[in-house]
Amino acid sequence: MSILIDENTRVVVQGITGNQGLFDTKLALAYGVKIVAGVTPGRGGEEVYGVPVFDTMLQAVRNTGANAAVTYVPASRSRNAVFEAIEAGCGIVLATAENMPKHDAVQAVAMSRRADAWLIGFNTNGVISPGKCKLGGIGGNDPDAIYMPGRLGIVSRSGGMSAELAWVLKRSGMGVSTAVSMGGDRTTGRMMHEYLELFENDPETDAMIIYGEPGTDNESKVARAIAEGLIKKPVIAYIAGTFQERYPAGVSFGHVAAMIVNKDDTASAKRSALASAGANVVTTLAAIPDAVRNVL
Repeated sequence: MSILIDENTRVVVQGITGNQGLFDTKLALAYGVKIVAGVTPGRGGEEVYGVPVFDTMLQAVRNTGANAAVTYVPASRSRNAVFEAIEAGCGIVLATAENMPKHDAVQAVAMSRRADAWLIGFNTNGVISPGKCKLGGIGGNDPDAIYMPGRLGIVSRSGGMSAELAWVLKRSGMGVSTAVSMGGDRTTGRMMHEYLELFENDPETDAMIIYGEPGTDNESKVARAIAEGLIKKPVIAYIAGTFQERYPAGVSFGHVAAMIVNKDDTASAKRSALASAGANVVTTLAAIPDAVRNVL
């Protein structure tokens, strides 16, 4: 089993005729993803790698039964793309746009929650259930080289680090049920603890690994969920960015959300909170496989 996506997921790509849409669609089809439709206004009736293109999301979903969307549109138009995907009936929407206008992002998140849809992103490179499905560019040209099927869930605030975590696990003979790049913007469709709660209820996930950074309250909410018993499966936490504590507050490093505003935003504070709640906190990637072995 997996969370969010599986071999039955039917995908529509918004912006399929753009450079990134074309590139990722080709790789996803090669991986076996069921991309059943694309959407670009004014390009309806065309095909991309054999995938029919429609003018609107409503047409695409009605004609193909798509239930998940990937949006390759600029930040200035991403809110509307998310709205259209949800209104058309997609229950999963992956939004790749980075540096979203704050009000647009908040409105998109609010709409997704009202519709009980799952918005992944903003600023994400994707989600993958190895051997079953992937949304976005996650895994690059050869996902199998990095992501091996298994019983560990990954939730990462960084797309690149989700691959690093999976690669470290694979080298130790451990695989992944689902890996999620939840998004690097300050406003994301779902919080980290919500993904962990999905894994908590997945009978084929035994433990979870999270990658966190300075900024936002994602990790503190994970600590609270563990302490309150909402997450009982083992959580291994790698929180990067202690170096940032030596620099002035209010400056982003890497992702826009990786910004220290107060002491609770620091990597040190997050490590402490997670450890106190019962998570297994590691300070190097190399320590993750042994941490997994110790809890399983």
